[in-house]
This record gives sequence, C-alpha cells and structure tokens, in this order.
Amino acid sequence: MARPVIISCAITGSLHTPSMSPHLPLTPDEIARESIAAADAGAAILHLHARNAEDGRPTADPGVFMEFLPRIKQATDAIVNITTGGAPGMTMDERLAAPELASPEMTSLNMGTINFGLFPAVGKIKEWKHPWEKPFLESSRDGIFRNTFKDIEEILNRLGKGHGCRFEFECYDVGHLHNLAWFLDQKLYEPPIFIQFCLGILGGIGAEVDHLLHMVRTAQRLFGNDIEFSVLAAGRHQMPMATQNILLGGNVRVGLEDSLYIERGQLAHSNAEQVSKIARIMTELGYAIATPAEARSRLALKGADRTSF
Repeated sequence: MARPVIISCAITGSLHTPSMSPHLPLTPDEIARESIAAADAGAAILHLHARNAEDGRPTADPGVFMEFLPRIKQATDAIVNITTGGAPGMTMDERLAAPELASPEMTSLNMGTINFGLFPAVGKIKEWKHPWEKPFLESSRDGIFRNTFKDIEEILNRLGKGHGCRFEFECYDVGHLHNLAWFLDQKLYEPPIFIQFCLGILGGIGAEVDHLLHMVRTAQRLFGNDIEFSVLAAGRHQMPMATQNILLGGNVRVGLEDSLYIERGQLAHSNAEQVSKIARIMTELGYAIATPAEARSRLALKGADRTSF
C-alpha cells in the first residue's frame, strides 16, 4: 500500500508582496492563525518565514519569529520548518538567526545558486500598497539567489550538527540533486532525506510532468527508491503538479508562498483552503494523509520537545 502523503504548507514566504493578495498573512497574529488552521486542515509540516507587520516586508528578525512560533507549537502538533533561504539580499547570519535561536526540528536548505526572476509580476500589479514592493521585485532582474557550496556546508554544520535539525532539501534543477549527492558522499548528512522539487520558478526547472518525472527518477538513481520526495509548483501549476506527484508515490507542498490562487482566476482566501483542496483530491484518489507523528518517524526528526520555542 502507498504510504500516507505528507502535506507541507508554506504559509507566507518572502517573495509575494502585499499588493498581490489581501489574503497573504503578514503579521505574527495572521501567520499564527493561518498556520494553526492549515495544520487543522491536514498539514503535517508548516514552512515559515516572517514579515514586518507594518508593511509586509520580509524580515529575518528572530524576535518576530518568536512572536508566532510558540503559539503554533502550543496549538498544534505540526512540524515547524523554518526557512534558511530568507529573502533576497539577506546575509548568511541573518538567514540563520531565527533557526539558530529556535532550534526547530526541520529547516529548509536550498541546494544551489540560481537566477530567481520575480520581475514579471511587476506588470500585473496596478496599485501598490507599499513603496518597497516594486523595487524589490525589479531587483530580481539583476540578482541571484545565492547558495554556494560553502553556504550549504555552513548551514549543514551550524544547524545540522549544531542543533540536530533535519532538512527539506529544496532542489530547483537537476544539478541540485547532484549537489546533494556530493554532500552525502562527504558524510555531512545521513539519510533519510526529504527532497522538495521546486518547479516553475523563472530561473529554475519548468513545471512540466516530464521534468517532474526526470527529477524523481534522477533522485531515485542517486539515493535509492526509499526516499521521501515532495513537490512545490509555482502559481497555476500548484495543484496539477501536486496531484501528479501523489500518483508518483510522493508528498506535496501547498501554501500561499507558492501560489496565491485556489483555482484559475480566483485568489485563495487562506492556506487552509489550499490544504483542504489537496487533501480532498488525495483522499478521493484513495491516499491517506500522514499525521505529524508519522512524518516525524519517516523523516527521523528530533521531536518538538527538543526545540527552543
């Protein structure tokens, strides 16, 4: 029988801006409420960024994270997964400040440097809520999302060895899987591994079924068939690619970080709405939803009692 499907939910991210949707959670209160509701809807893992409550700008301030992390932990058994990618322009120390303070069970870890094109969104926004948004998006025309081999090794050492964190290895292209294989060969991380295929970002691999299948088969050749793999797909590709990955035996990630929509032309009103939709699809296809306890066991996590929030 197929293993229960692990649903991750990425609550707010750092790339969408407030002008894109009135439903994007920005304040600590909103992030906490959205996270708890997503967990109640079936998400076993909550992937979390923080934002400035005044204008929605991404922030690495660990104090802001600590305004919502304890509330989420007290209200739900879901696994908290804190970003190490942060937002464009953040230093490594800024990116790691919150996870080093909170010592979560899991963090994200991006497996390579890529172009990360957000600038096409500028032409779609007619009214801007805050002056920082347009320059932030435009800056991606001449910027990169930096994750060098040195950066990756530093995160593995500071959070993996230093805090016992496990990782959601975010792979935006096929070469990122080979990067991960190299680090495993160097004994800097031990299985089980949890891979997140990231599809549809301008600068990374496209959100197409052939690309997803190639990523899955490449990962299986490199790491064996007994791996945990998930998929996130940007924008309109979210639900189709998630459904396809379920059929391939994998897990899924949804959430307003990855797509602001629930269906074509209709903004999602909440993260829980997206979680409920993919949960309904998978149950109608005959798949079970993994509980946080099942996900912890399969991903070899240290347990919520060993975090620092």
